[in-house]
Amino acid sequence: MGIGLACAEACLEAGAQVLICARTEEPLTQALRGLQQKGFTKVAARVTDVMMQEQVEAMLQAAVTQFGGLDGVIHCAGVYGPIGPVTEVEPTEWLEAIRINLFGTFLVARQACRLMKTRGGGRLVLFSGGGAATPFPHYTAYACGKAAVVRLTETLAQEMQPFNIQVNCVAPGFVVTRLHQETLVAGDRAGAAFLEQTKRQIESGGVPATVGAGAAAFLLSDAARGITGKFLAAPYDGWADWPKHLEELQRTDIFTLRRIVPKDRGMDWQ
Repeated sequence: MGIGLACAEACLEAGAQVLICARTEEPLTQALRGLQQKGFTKVAARVTDVMMQEQVEAMLQAAVTQFGGLDGVIHCAGVYGPIGPVTEVEPTEWLEAIRINLFGTFLVARQACRLMKTRGGGRLVLFSGGGAATPFPHYTAYACGKAAVVRLTETLAQEMQPFNIQVNCVAPGFVVTRLHQETLVAGDRAGAAFLEQTKRQIESGGVPATVGAGAAAFLLSDAARGITGKFLAAPYDGWADWPKHLEELQRTDIFTLRRIVPKDRGMDWQ
């Protein structure tokens, strides 16, 4: 559902064969039926919990078996986790959010890279989000997990470069999904500023899920050949023009997470 379903449709529209997955069977079946009703025939579905290594490996192997190989993977499963001041959130809930958002991403990325190595290359797109590029008070588990996904992306990109595997991640912007209902329920625990921002975004409709989906499909396409290790903010970064700037993307650390030192801000005391 949400961003994942939009990604599946964007890839199907581009001519890909697509296997979709979710951990709950009913919405997954509904998603598959909806795509088929739109005329997409090269699509399949498999129930998968991304925190279960055996299920992740079986799901990706099913794609290989059904479609004859694995060329690209998009992973966007995630949860907010506990909302509230760090002094008040439940530690076990905090850790569970990290497990889903980071460890689940690791399991998918690890197996995808293993399969792509045997194929001679491929492309992997992970999803980051709020809190990865800026602090996200009252959402510490989500922010820490998503920032870690960016560093995982950059690290995997370097590890996998010798094997012709590109790894990038996407921040989709404020897409109105079921997650934001959790903010409304949390109320004051979400922080007054973000609570009001959430209400405004929901009222305005937010960023369409198709924006992040289009960026993910682009990163899987031949148009993005040579782009790897980048953190892309889908609504803002003009990614459709990135192929025109390939040399700059490859030569510099633009669109990455980096530590800021005094000289970066015109200071000379270090």
